[in-house]
Amino acid sequence: MTETSIPRAEQPLDEEETPALAVNDDDTDADDAEVDDDTDTAAGTRAKKAVGEGDLFRQSEIAADYVEGLLDILDYDGDIDELVAAGRPMVEVVGERLQNLVGQRGATLEALQELTRLAVFRQTGTPSRLLLDVGGYRANRRKELAAVAKNAVEKVKEYGEPVRLEAMSAFERKCVHDVVNAMSGVASESEGVEPNRRIVVRPAD
Repeated sequence: MTETSIPRAEQPLDEEETPALAVNDDDTDADDAEVDDDTDTAAGTRAKKAVGEGDLFRQSEIAADYVEGLLDILDYDGDIDELVAAGRPMVEVVGERLQNLVGQRGATLEALQELTRLAVFRQTGTPSRLLLDVGGYRANRRKELAAVAKNAVEKVKEYGEPVRLEAMSAFERKCVHDVVNAMSGVASESEGVEPNRRIVVRPAD
């Protein structure tokens, strides 16, 4: 099996999962491929009822207020946009000198996202799939991961053997799954447990 390393993301230019309540991806490969970085953990079970767009926008408003408070405490400047996209609430923070809010490989951003989801949960009582982005990190990372996925697919097709990728976050795994699943002749699955859960790209059955 081939081991493929993932290039380290550059610190964000001005630009996400798997939940706090939650969200790391599920332990099943199907869920890895079909849902974002969102598996309910401390918050309990995944919300089972559909949430209307108005409710989703309300979640993004709550999240934006919470993030704005954090920026004030940390004395960071940034423009905050709240929106609903692809059926989930989103908050985007754009500005200069925000790299510390992203951290290495997005680790700080993931932690901030969990805290923000917790803030939403406290006000709504509903686990949130809110996606938080800072400085366009997630959009830039998606592009990098698309290249990683395509490279792995090429190796699988050339050599006919599975390619095992580096351990990734739920958000990163979802990005890779999406690319692989859109290509013929190959399939992807996740293996291992957090924080060492990773993707294996293999020839399709």
